[in-house]
Amino acid sequence: MATSSAHPPAPLTDLDIIQLAQQSHHHSTQPTTFSTATTSIQLPPFLLSESSHQTLLSYLHSRATTSPNPSSAVSEYASALISLTSLHSSLSSLLSSLLLSYTSLFTSHKIPHDRLSLSTIQLFATHLDNVPVPDLPSVVELITSFIPRITDSEDAQMLILLPKCLQLIRTSNEMENAYGYLNSVVDSVIKADWSKVLLVKMVEIIREFSFLNKEKRRDFLGKVFNGVRYVDLQDLPGLVYQLLVLASKGFSKKEVIEGIVMHFGDKMQGKKGSSIVKQVEGTVLLHVNFAVKQDPSLGKEVLGLVKLDSRAFNHFTVAVLLSVARVRRHCENAIGVLKTALISAYKDYKFANECKWIRDDLKEEYLQIAQVMEKAITRAVNESNYGKEHIVPSIVQFGFGLLEGVDDGSNRRLGKSNGLLGLEEIGSQMLKSSFEVHDMARKEIIEQCKFRILSLKPEQALPIVRLLEHLIKSHPYQMLDHVAHLKELLDYFTFTHAKISSHLVDILLPLTKFSHDLQDYTILALRKAMFRREDSVRLAATNSIINLILAEKQSKRDGPFSFQESSSQASCSQQAEIPCTPGPGLFQELSGLLQRCLYQQAKVREMLYHGLVKLVLVDPSAAGSVFDFLLPHFLRYYKEDADIQLDITHCIRSDGGKVHIEEPLDTLISCISWILLLQPQGKAGQPPDSWASFGFSLTQENEAGRMLSGESLSNGLSKTRMFLRNANLEGLLGKSDEAESTATVEEEKKRCCAFVWLGISEVVLNIIINELEKATEVKQVELQNELFDFVGVHEFMEKFACTSRQGSGMKRGTVRATASDSIDKLNTSDSTLPQERVPLLATSSIYWLLKMGPELWQFDCSTTGPPSQKHSQLSSCKASDRHSKMTFFMLNACLCQLTSLPSVGREDPLKMLIYGDIKLFGPPLLKLIWLLKSVPQLQKKKEFRGRKLDDRKEHIHLALICLKKLIAVSLCRSEIDELIEELVSASDIEQVPNDILDYDETNQCELAEDVDDPNARSKEKFIKKSMMPLLMELLKTSSSCEAEIVCDIVLMIGNQMPGERRTLIGIRMLQICKSSNLRNPKFARSLVSLVVSLSLPPNDFTVSHDMASELLKVFGLQKADESGTLKFLDVSDLFPLINRTTCDAIASFLLQLVESNTIEMNWIITKLKAYSSAAQKGVSLDPNGKVGPGLALEETFYSRMEAVVKLLSYFVLMNLKDPQGEHLLRLATKLYKDLAQMAKLLIAPRGCKQVLPSLKYQKLVEITCRQLTSPLYQFVDSLQKNQQESSDNKGMVNKIKRENKCIPDLIFQIEDYEKYLIKLSKATKVNLLRHAKRSTSRDFKILEPKDFVREEEKEENPASHETDETEANAADSESSEHSGDEENGGLDKVLSPESEVPEAAEDSESGGVSNDQRSKRRRIVEESSSDEEILETGQSLAF
Repeated sequence: MATSSAHPPAPLTDLDIIQLAQQSHHHSTQPTTFSTATTSIQLPPFLLSESSHQTLLSYLHSRATTSPNPSSAVSEYASALISLTSLHSSLSSLLSSLLLSYTSLFTSHKIPHDRLSLSTIQLFATHLDNVPVPDLPSVVELITSFIPRITDSEDAQMLILLPKCLQLIRTSNEMENAYGYLNSVVDSVIKADWSKVLLVKMVEIIREFSFLNKEKRRDFLGKVFNGVRYVDLQDLPGLVYQLLVLASKGFSKKEVIEGIVMHFGDKMQGKKGSSIVKQVEGTVLLHVNFAVKQDPSLGKEVLGLVKLDSRAFNHFTVAVLLSVARVRRHCENAIGVLKTALISAYKDYKFANECKWIRDDLKEEYLQIAQVMEKAITRAVNESNYGKEHIVPSIVQFGFGLLEGVDDGSNRRLGKSNGLLGLEEIGSQMLKSSFEVHDMARKEIIEQCKFRILSLKPEQALPIVRLLEHLIKSHPYQMLDHVAHLKELLDYFTFTHAKISSHLVDILLPLTKFSHDLQDYTILALRKAMFRREDSVRLAATNSIINLILAEKQSKRDGPFSFQESSSQASCSQQAEIPCTPGPGLFQELSGLLQRCLYQQAKVREMLYHGLVKLVLVDPSAAGSVFDFLLPHFLRYYKEDADIQLDITHCIRSDGGKVHIEEPLDTLISCISWILLLQPQGKAGQPPDSWASFGFSLTQENEAGRMLSGESLSNGLSKTRMFLRNANLEGLLGKSDEAESTATVEEEKKRCCAFVWLGISEVVLNIIINELEKATEVKQVELQNELFDFVGVHEFMEKFACTSRQGSGMKRGTVRATASDSIDKLNTSDSTLPQERVPLLATSSIYWLLKMGPELWQFDCSTTGPPSQKHSQLSSCKASDRHSKMTFFMLNACLCQLTSLPSVGREDPLKMLIYGDIKLFGPPLLKLIWLLKSVPQLQKKKEFRGRKLDDRKEHIHLALICLKKLIAVSLCRSEIDELIEELVSASDIEQVPNDILDYDETNQCELAEDVDDPNARSKEKFIKKSMMPLLMELLKTSSSCEAEIVCDIVLMIGNQMPGERRTLIGIRMLQICKSSNLRNPKFARSLVSLVVSLSLPPNDFTVSHDMASELLKVFGLQKADESGTLKFLDVSDLFPLINRTTCDAIASFLLQLVESNTIEMNWIITKLKAYSSAAQKGVSLDPNGKVGPGLALEETFYSRMEAVVKLLSYFVLMNLKDPQGEHLLRLATKLYKDLAQMAKLLIAPRGCKQVLPSLKYQKLVEITCRQLTSPLYQFVDSLQKNQQESSDNKGMVNKIKRENKCIPDLIFQIEDYEKYLIKLSKATKVNLLRHAKRSTSRDFKILEPKDFVREEEKEENPASHETDETEANAADSESSEHSGDEENGGLDKVLSPESEVPEAAEDSESGGVSNDQRSKRRRIVEESSSDEEILETGQSLAF
């Protein structure tokens, strides 16, 4: 023993250690027996000796430097030592030294980084618990110093040890200030330069850093998202998955979602390999979908992100929301958020674009927001086939959701300007793209179309019907696979809305070319519908039958394969199903069904007659068959040998005292006349080729007999025309029937007969005008005489047709609206089919009459003689009377044509035939107006009778109404530029008298100069050359009603012009206001409205302030002067149009101007709340770092609100009467409510930094307190005083009740506003209430008249009343304090008692009241200690 202890233990080689570790491992893996349990591996003394550690570690370094395979050698040796150290606790120091040495070798790249090194590091990680904690910081230091040099995934193997090392240090008590050390380590890691590989690895291991606080986690996420742009595309899905895991492990979900959305939405735009990027995005969406399923709160964060700020809206956000919508819990919410965001963007842009005082850059920004949303949705849908197929069902649901949001109201008009698609278009594009790209979506789209068409309201179903129409036209062969669903829609033809059912058949017509089965099924459904009792169903069925026949004629004319060229190619099976042999013509096949229509209601017959005209327009060869079809029916009412050839009485029917038109004979005759006019000469009786399809041909005898149908109808019309011209007109209206018991029924029958004859006369007039256009000069004289005669017939029938309808039992839906009755015309029946009453006079005929109008008036005013033989045969008086009637007729017909002009259905051939180019009316109307206006100047020697002058004035009025309606129609149809060009070119300067033109050439020279836009130049020239001279002439003749129409026309055109040019027109109109002494209130209001509307902000309110100042002089002050009298002017000196007659109308307009601006400012406050909420929650989603529109919108709000307050401040000084007084109180209430909301918005919530209010806001508060609040209290007192003076009047009771409701509400809103000002003053240390005057009468008590007498007595003897007044004031102020403290909850006390300062200066109106009492009555917030503190300003909202 002694000898052995004298010698050191024998050293072991590295091979011995490896062999010892293998034996130990073999021993531990053997089955447990008694012998093995009692014996164990004894470690050599050399290994247990601390002096051997250096030798053992040298073996590790030698193997790393000398071994041919250092990775295997080092890994083998290190693993052996690790396994041996686990056998004895005394070897923990060796383990720490070994770990430190191995880490040094790894970080210095002395050993390869491969799978062996990874297994060794993982083995070290399992034994880290045995390493002494004081030794771990050295290891951590080596790892953190190596972090900047990590360039590939193998280098990052050592990071496996870092989380556990830090965790052991955190949980150990052996280190002082362990938490500070950990923070320093994390800071060094975050501050280090990260490679893309290191970033991915850090995201994987950071969740094990459980000790991180909120701030460190935020810093880490910021570091990750700053460097994620450099990560390889193939690593992005895994990185996103790890980030989503972090979000569920305590990291901020909002920040994670924001970072992912920002990266994929904006920062990957420049990545190469777009298809790969799309595939990566698809994989990321799957990860997001899975994460939301596991953690539904992630879905809420995604939804909240888009709700909070629209700038988060990009194509990836849309894709994420559509992916989240696949989770059942979030389906409805995700689709609803997308839909709401898009509609809100459209509404915001629409509002900003219509609000003229919002800056142009803000309007452009809202436009860009809407455009970005549209592009984002479109891109997300177009990229759905790149690994994103799981969102296709969500796309379909979202698309239909947008279509359901479209109705005939405001939503349909959203986004239809400046290149925006709009709800319907973008929803349709989504579904069209899905139908075209994804086969799996086609069946779902068709089924959804069917379900929604049958279940939704008609207004909501129409966009879906239009979508189905596009799918049928674009993909007919694919739609043939879904014919079964389309047939189901036809089964519900009689149960759906008539508008929808008729449209459904129309859109299915293209498919009938390819499937006879579908055509037969459609005919069967229509036959069933014709036997229904509902009128609307039969009307829809008739319309569908006509369209079916027209579609067949159109397809035969275009050829059998014309439709195939514009559609996608069909498969072989689909092509085999398409029939090639056409059947017989549908007109002959369905003639029996059409015959049934001749015995239906009048509306059904009218539709049939119009359809027959369309049939001839499409196929002129079908005219013979149509004549054969109509002749027997026409002969039921036409008797050639009778005294009255047309038996109109058989067309009228009375049931139960109700009279209605059973046969619209005027429409039948119009149908026949149009077909005759459309027939080529000499071919009226030519048989159509379609008769050959019946298997026989016509003989000469049959053909001659057939030709009689067209000739018979033509002869019948000619004889009817002659008969009506020479007939006794009163006898045409029928005789009294003795069987009828009441005179009312007879009167209604006559009126119905007059309506039919009225229509027939218009048909004849249309025929005469068509003949006049082609007649020779000799024939024209006779036709012109006939034309005047039938105008007389029309006038006579019109007198009976337009009698009083009160108490009438006649059905209004069956009576035709005539031209002269266009304003108060009879509406069609409550039929749900949108069938307008087609006029009987064509636009071309009315245009011919309008061109003839100036010739008539030129003859009427000429002194040299008539221009034709016709006029030479008539006396001047008779000719003038006929010309006047003709002018009335043509203008009434023009107005009727413009009023009935359809806004849709322009492709209808019949409507194109009748309406034509409506812009043709413009030039002759303008010429006629000027000619009528210049009649007295052209004929100075001739004396006009009063009736003649009245007729001329009515002609001008009616012509101006027509011109205004024409311009309005052109604006709706986007044809205003073409119309204005024609009006400018037609402005003949020679026909306008010189004294009219020279009204103000100095101002005219400013107009229409330096205008680059040709359309704007034309509009300006039209106003200069036509409207302004006409307005001046009308003002000279005191034609207020006509001048008002001219103002409306100028306003409509001026609103279409650029701002600067519009301002010049407004300046000219302002000069007219300053020079015209008008007495017509309506016209004065119209002129003021024109000036304000054409003035750009802030000039519009500058003009309004000037007018309000003059109104104050005319109305008078609400308080008497020192002499006790109210002073006011009769006429304003600056604006003569403001006088005692017009002041009420102008005041009403200015108050309405305030009201409209209040509504607009309420919208701005709503937007500012949204921006403020986003800023407070730290949302910053703009990729360019651009500040949102909130700050600019806030400054604009302050400027506009200041102008509104100043305008109202004039009215509170006026001596207003009802209803302006009550209107003012309501407006003031709304205004203070908005001011209170804005003040509340400026107060920073708890935890947010409070910023100082801007100087503009401080100025607004000062102006409000000085100029509005204080005078408003006096206005209320004066109003209550007037109530007491007139309280004996019973008519004042309701007025007092209304105002007693308004006044408490107003006082509440004022005090609520001041309450938030007090809070804001406390938060910002800026005294905002230094100019405020608190309320002194919070009990809203109406003062008694005796109190005012007592005040007068007090002035005479102040000493005798001083004591009483002091006591009363003290009592009142105490009660006011009590109520104020209860109402404001003690918030009136802004400052503490220690910081109070002396009160403000005495008020001039509070004489006789001591300072102590005044301090109780009015609490003024402490003024700021220095002017510098008041002037300190910041941005009001942290946008």
